[in-house]
Amino acid sequence: MLVFAASDKGGTGRSVTSANLAYHRALAGDDVCYLDFDFGSPTAAAVFDVPDARRAAEEQGLHTYLTGETAEPARVDVWADTEHPVLRNRPPGAGRLVLMPGDLSGGEFATTEDNLRRCVDLLLRLNSEFDVIVVDLSAGRSYAVDMALEATSQREMRGVEFRWLVFHRWTRQHVSAAANLVFGRRGILAGGVSRGHDEGALRNAIRFVRAAVPDPESSLWSQVSATQSAWMRACDSDLKQLASSSGIGYSLVLGSVPLEPVLQWREQLITDEDVLDSQIANRETWEALSELAGRLTDDKYWEPA
Repeated sequence: MLVFAASDKGGTGRSVTSANLAYHRALAGDDVCYLDFDFGSPTAAAVFDVPDARRAAEEQGLHTYLTGETAEPARVDVWADTEHPVLRNRPPGAGRLVLMPGDLSGGEFATTEDNLRRCVDLLLRLNSEFDVIVVDLSAGRSYAVDMALEATSQREMRGVEFRWLVFHRWTRQHVSAAANLVFGRRGILAGGVSRGHDEGALRNAIRFVRAAVPDPESSLWSQVSATQSAWMRACDSDLKQLASSSGIGYSLVLGSVPLEPVLQWREQLITDEDVLDSQIANRETWEALSELAGRLTDDKYWEPA
């Protein structure tokens, strides 16, 4: 299964959440490949803590592969090559976790017939090799998003299952931007239909993920004043109404990740050691990421809204 990760803006938690979802799927036993298609600002190597990926991307990054400058993109075995102390040894029962890094000095580029063929070929090969392929796309209605829509519309891709996750933070600006990215005049749906996608099928393959969501009932906010607490609850209620009226209400939300201090300071994988041993991360974050990872392939969360 292909999972495309999109967002209208940077700073939504798209990349770090997607990396954590890939990590959880691998922990559950799936063979997982993570493609860094964020051509303008690839960050996956830092999240997985694999400095070798940065060196490999200088000559064999995905940008270099898609533009025909190398025959094969680099592959990095995260379990073997990470410098993260908890991840250095592949856990018992875990599947493969492979990163295909983006070029550090890449950039956006328009889709041509040649790089489209390379993209389709890569996705088909990976789909036969891995259980889940996470494709982290550049923010906005980018060339990377266009390439994903074009590639999945090709005849040879018709038997490949794909899903879209659209990430946004829990603010008025981000809620409106996420809705526009999908439903706007030049959004993902319109772009997909113009390339031959069935509108209903594509619409049903899209779910929203809310990141860095403050919970007014959380102990994190227990010390705020009564006035601040009331204001937060009112804002939360207003945002729920805005999301509903914008077409991205509860039925289209795959899940949400709570505001996590660790992720505000550093884009990283949240491990069980971070929750249970060092206790630097919250259990609610770990559980939210685990639930999201499971829902990626749970059909009951992808039924027509």
